[in-house]
Amino acid sequence: MIAREWVDLLRVLHGAYNALVALAFLYQGWLGLKIRNAGRRAEARDPGVIRRHRRNGPVLAVLGILGYAAGATLITIDKGHLLEYRVHHLMGLAIVILLAATFFVSRKIKGPVSPWRTPHFLLGLAVLAAYLVQLFLGLNILL
Repeated sequence: MIAREWVDLLRVLHGAYNALVALAFLYQGWLGLKIRNAGRRAEARDPGVIRRHRRNGPVLAVLGILGYAAGATLITIDKGHLLEYRVHHLMGLAIVILLAATFFVSRKIKGPVSPWRTPHFLLGLAVLAAYLVQLFLGLNILL
């Protein structure tokens, strides 16, 4: 068994890690919004912004899924079962599903007028909203 001090430290590190991932997703959403707004105004899209958005997206999706896996592992080690914090766990699972859906929808976007752009945008908003709720739930567990 892991010493209580280590478990407490890992809980704080899990929260800090996921807070940083959530901030990175806010940045990713801002990049996506810049791309979307430029396209809707029929302006030239900044290739650097597009490149960063495309490069960061899959990496952030993996980081989000790893945050969920780390939290699930930590709570199983600490409490002996996965559903000790049921709502927090289910929200984390929802984030994983939303991240996967966002990733797979992004792969279908072809060209500037793709019909998959709006679903990708809405899924991205759902990811951001879910992260905000998850951060609130996590802080209530830690404090």
